[in-house]
Amino acid sequence: MQPIGPVDASFLLMESPATPQHVSVMQIFALPPDAPEDFLRRLVSHFRGAHELVAPWNLRLASTVLGLRLPAWTVEPAVDLEYHVRFAALPRPGGERELGELVSLLHGQQLDPVRPMWECTLIEGLEHGRFGLFVKMHHSLIDGVSALRLMGRVFSSDPQALDLPPPWAVPPPPRPPREERRPARKGAPLRTAVATGRALLQLALAGRRRGEPLKAPYACPSTALNGRITAARRIATQQYELTRLKALCKALDCSINDLVLYLCGSALRRFLAEAGALPQAPLTAGLPVSVRAADDQGTGNAISFMIADLATDADDPRERLQRIVDSTRQAKAHLQTLPRQAQLPYVLLMMGPSTLQQLTGLAGRMPPNHNVTVSNVPGPAQRLYLNGATMEAMYPFGMPGHGLALNITCLSYAGTLNLGLTSGRDALPHMQRIAVYMGEALAELEELLGAG
Repeated sequence: MQPIGPVDASFLLMESPATPQHVSVMQIFALPPDAPEDFLRRLVSHFRGAHELVAPWNLRLASTVLGLRLPAWTVEPAVDLEYHVRFAALPRPGGERELGELVSLLHGQQLDPVRPMWECTLIEGLEHGRFGLFVKMHHSLIDGVSALRLMGRVFSSDPQALDLPPPWAVPPPPRPPREERRPARKGAPLRTAVATGRALLQLALAGRRRGEPLKAPYACPSTALNGRITAARRIATQQYELTRLKALCKALDCSINDLVLYLCGSALRRFLAEAGALPQAPLTAGLPVSVRAADDQGTGNAISFMIADLATDADDPRERLQRIVDSTRQAKAHLQTLPRQAQLPYVLLMMGPSTLQQLTGLAGRMPPNHNVTVSNVPGPAQRLYLNGATMEAMYPFGMPGHGLALNITCLSYAGTLNLGLTSGRDALPHMQRIAVYMGEALAELEELLGAG
């Protein structure tokens, strides 16, 4: 059995029918020009024909003891691939609306905890000769970076490469040899505790100062984004050319992350204002930060966390962007003061109250830690292929929850930035407007820059 770390275990503890703790990705492919009519059915058979599965695809929760599941993974020797690999078809015309309805349904369904906690659905019937590959996996097994490395093992940059094995049959590449680890120096646990305590104290003090760029947990208003949710989900997508975003970033002296936060903040400001629910205090965004080593192909989560100002109380777009830039720079500088060994206790203590709220049923009924979660994961720069089919887009979908009804996840791929918005269906019935408003906020910023 493999023990489960504290961050990974927290996702298992927070699992409920209304708040399933899985993440997913929707990949859109164009069929090869010479594809036979049964191309997808052959692909399904090929995916189900794998005999030896590798981690994390073959891991399931250990058996129960006295009714409680052990915090450990065990290898499932006989994974039922006919259960895990599904085949679905869209009704005509197979456009974005039909695909969005299906993905919303698939993403909202809870994974079976007595089986390996993943599912893969091949979707035929997309217009213009395309198909979809929808994969979801429990967050206790992967984070954003490890998910990309996991899926990246099967795709090829060569359109002529055929008979590629499914992701669950491809072992990770061998890790390069490392120098033998030195034993921990005396006093290291104490230094870790001191660094963690100092960082949390700085956050607490920042939360007491008005106008402070460094944002603290719970230093945000409660909004329509921060109530209770049900199991039903609603998704929306956006795709932007990276050259377009990079040109803006260069002119405005900001990063892609800053620009994404500006689009999120501007869209949420407009969305809440139209509903007559825009608070005077600014909204904040929670930003997961990967601390995974470049050669780490392992499972589980290696993340830290920071909070940024969305400046939704600022009327002027330039002021809004500048405040976001100042806030993210302060948050990064604050996080960089922590040694690597302090990242785990820091994120556990920082997010501990939110986890406790989820476990006690108080989440969505008490002040939120932050208003919206925004993740940005760097993806493959080159175009990828699956048995000759061209991947056109890759949309990630995260986890909304009680107190956090909206999750926005960004993923770069082949010169584009792909955004997946996921919300509780009943909590935000018109959530697709937020995606539209993000695109309009981008156009507005370009127009302002041109006028300036």
